[in-house]
Amino acid sequence: MTTVQHYKSNLRDVFFNLFEVLEIQTTVLGKAPFEAMDEDTARQSLEGFLEVMQAKWTPTFASGDLEGGAHFDGKGNVTLPKGYKEALAAYYDGGWNGIELPEHLGGFGAPPTVRWAAFEMMAGANPSVCFYVLGSFMTTVIDTLGTASQKQRYVQNMVDKHWGATMVLTEPGAGSDVGAGTTKATHVQGDEYLLEGVKRFITNGDFDHPDNIVHIVLARPEGKGPGTKGLSCFLVPKVWVEEDGSLGARNGAVVTKVEHKMGIKGSATCELTLGDGAPCRALLLGEIHDGIAQMFHVIEYARMGVGTKSMATLSTAYLNALEYTRIRKQGPDLAKQTDKAAPRVEIIRHPDVRRMLMLQKAFAEGLRGLVLWTAHVQDQVVQQGGHGAEGAKALDRLNDLMLPLIKGYGSEKVYELLALSLQCFGGSGYCQDYPIEQYIRDQKIDSLYEGTTAIQALDLFFRKIGRDQGATLQGLLMQIKQTVEQLPAELGVEKQALARGLGDVQGIMAAMLGKLAQSVYHVGLHGNRILFSLAELVIGWRLAVSAQVAHGKLAGAQGADRDFYTGKLASSRFYAQQVLPQLALNRQLIEQSDLALMDLPDTAW
Repeated sequence: MTTVQHYKSNLRDVFFNLFEVLEIQTTVLGKAPFEAMDEDTARQSLEGFLEVMQAKWTPTFASGDLEGGAHFDGKGNVTLPKGYKEALAAYYDGGWNGIELPEHLGGFGAPPTVRWAAFEMMAGANPSVCFYVLGSFMTTVIDTLGTASQKQRYVQNMVDKHWGATMVLTEPGAGSDVGAGTTKATHVQGDEYLLEGVKRFITNGDFDHPDNIVHIVLARPEGKGPGTKGLSCFLVPKVWVEEDGSLGARNGAVVTKVEHKMGIKGSATCELTLGDGAPCRALLLGEIHDGIAQMFHVIEYARMGVGTKSMATLSTAYLNALEYTRIRKQGPDLAKQTDKAAPRVEIIRHPDVRRMLMLQKAFAEGLRGLVLWTAHVQDQVVQQGGHGAEGAKALDRLNDLMLPLIKGYGSEKVYELLALSLQCFGGSGYCQDYPIEQYIRDQKIDSLYEGTTAIQALDLFFRKIGRDQGATLQGLLMQIKQTVEQLPAELGVEKQALARGLGDVQGIMAAMLGKLAQSVYHVGLHGNRILFSLAELVIGWRLAVSAQVAHGKLAGAQGADRDFYTGKLASSRFYAQQVLPQLALNRQLIEQSDLALMDLPDTAW
């Protein structure tokens, strides 16, 4: 079955973005705090990591799904599908968790660009396994936010013993309304609390690979007010960690249910009950009541991860579809359809198949460009002192602005485009002989968890744009304007389309500000359209930048490199002609919109 080795990476495009477009070898690598990694090390690390993903993770993708996913015994214990423990062992035994870790924790000291490039490979090879390794990132969170005592108890244990970790926010009655959470925290002494409550949709809340799992939980201390500001962040281990770092008794944080899902079945989506039957002991993270701000370190990482997962899925789906259309023969060339003796041709020769392929190619490359450019912004945040540092504030805000685009738009658009990937296979795509039907099922969750698309849109407009009166957005649009002015005459189509798209997005923002004075419902009705319009403009910008680089290198390129750069120019041109013009319609629809839907009586539906 082709699903066994389903994952097709695009390392050439990853390297193109890192070393030809972003040029991290001169802007990031070898410079503080990334002195330990140079270009050769980065390339070799990613090449070696890809080999492990192909050999150990990729074969478990379909088998874990067909097996029915993770298994729950009804007593709080989750068993991984066959092959998952071996996949995780290959990751940790090879030291590949070091990609996620800074040097002082024994890691590679890789910048975010390299880390997210590696994450793409994990998410593409097997997204269900991917989120079981969250412990590496959570270690850095505790190392950053924890007290000296908490770091002593947890950090080295998590690094050396490969403990798992989760983020625990959602409650059955609250859903995405995190501030409605009722999980109670009762103070015991010092930084220790007891928690009581039930949490839902906890990714990998239990699994049988590590000796321990550290849950980072939002709960409301007694006496604290309503909403998110009343929540605090707690460290809740599956097995209690004593002050000397040794393991104690089983803690009262127990999985009581595992969801049966449409996709990512190998990832255990759990109900986690705290303090029922046994005390749930917890430590107040950092000994400060600043829960939602602390948790946003994790939430924003998760949103970037979800968007990167979507992009990775589209990329491998496109490459699978491309391979099939080059092999599968059906029907004559359209120009010879009346000639009964005309030879059958590969379906890549059919115009509509080429259209579907180019849509996938342009968006896969455009989304990768968006993800890695945002990762490069994160590189610079770290170089300027990290989140919260005075010199990094503008870059921090720019990174925040990008995350709804990556997560919200990326997850929605990829789900739409995966239907085209399947369409390229015809009826065969509907069968499990090919991986696309599982891609679709596994990917759909991306538009739902970590904030639905509409939540991402509202976050973009009110929080990411509104908090500084649009200054960060204007700075981004100015960068796009500068690119428009610098594009050579040979990229005149991109230049014109980007310029018009830029004007349309500016018009959309102006129109919505005017309508906001009438009713906030206008933002609710058109938030997604605003999000999509800005995302498509930024993707078009990154494709145009890539085309500019490819144009400069095409004349001296030969063989596969020449084909690669030619394809880059084709992606950018197609996107400029077929996607960017749609922003004008979005602008028109927003400018002409009314509140008829909100005025319609509920009984009329």
